[in-house]
Amino acid sequence: MERSDRILLAIQGMTCGHCQGRVERALRAVSGVTEVEVDLAAGRASIRGNADAEALVAASTEAGYPARVIE
Repeated sequence: MERSDRILLAIQGMTCGHCQGRVERALRAVSGVTEVEVDLAAGRASIRGNADAEALVAASTEAGYPARVIE
């Protein structure tokens, strides 16, 4: 059975739909991700799957949008 944990990220620097799309694509590319929802207005992303939180933060940051895990 596949684990379906949820990780929440606070993401800085998103100002438009293009930014939102870049973050979403970067997060979806991380191994283990099954679902991504990026909320532009809130500056947050919700990720489901069994991906490593540090890998998600790194992917968003490398795409140009610094991120941190929300506890």
